[in-house]
Amino acid sequence: QVQLVESGGGLVQAGGSLRISCAASGRTFSSYAMGWFRQAPGKEREFVAAISWSVGRTAYADSIKGRFTISRDNAKNTMYLQMNSLKPEDTAVYYCAVKESRGLGIVTMSYDYWGQGTQVTVSS
Repeated sequence: QVQLVESGGGLVQAGGSLRISCAASGRTFSSYAMGWFRQAPGKEREFVAAISWSVGRTAYADSIKGRFTISRDNAKNTMYLQMNSLKPEDTAVYYCAVKESRGLGIVTMSYDYWGQGTQVTVSS
């Protein structure tokens, strides 16, 4: 099993920056990729970004491309999402997830393990 713990969420003004983290533990050797998803009130959970475990290949949603950067510290088994130029539309609960099957999936059903989420609120 894989355990995931998100941290770093909070309240930020529009235009500001925030970095959230996801610490992975347990049976991580079979993981192919890690990803970030978010869910705003009344909306479906949507893909944000993903990164492969071995070579660091990345994928981003169009809505955040150029503003957010996903990264991973292999030694610490920790994934990060650096969020810049934040907008009120970015307000959501952000979840990290692990995918064991190959490919940088962008749908929630393709991921096998999930964290509890961390709240990010962007004010006007």
